Amino acid sequence: MRADYDVLIDACVLANFGVCDLLLRLAERPRLFRPKWSEEILDEVRRTHLDKLGWDEKLADSFQAELRRNFPESFIRGYESIVPNLTNDAADRHVLAAAIKGGCPLILTFNLRHFHSDDLDPWQVTAKHPQDYLVVLYEMEPKRVAACLGEIAGKRRLEIEDVVIRLGRTLPKFANRVLDDL
Repeated sequence: MRADYDVLIDACVLANFGVCDLLLRLAERPRLFRPKWSEEILDEVRRTHLDKLGWDEKLADSFQAELRRNFPESFIRGYESIVPNLTNDAADRHVLAAAIKGGCPLILTFNLRHFHSDDLDPWQVTAKHPQDYLVVLYEMEPKRVAACLGEIAGKRRLEIEDVVIRLGRTLPKFANRVLDDL
């Protein structure tokens, strides 16, 4: 079942609040997939929020607490012994190792250059840009994805088109696909 499909979400995707918000809403019941990550990935998210995006420490801590509270089953542990056997970019070997340990056939990342198929194929893992996966989810469940976009729009007091246009800055293919149907 697609609801049992485990997807490892890289720090660069979790740190992008707009993309993360949509993905995690789609991972809530009735979920379209099960999100996975590691403590190391969440540490990287926190550093990105604080050091690169200038988030207040209280906000970064609140974000982390919400992930832990809402998705306690998402944590993958015990993957460290796999890292030395991997050949992808050294900075992201921990991500691939967590995907392998967690049985995740898919890694969502903006950083595809660190996840070449030659490095992933032996482990039966693929890496995709989040927009490509969101297009797949939209084509499978357009009403569910549209409902999540509507929830986001309502919470932010925006029109759904405005939410999609904003997502289009980082997810142009997905935004164009959704806007074609609106």
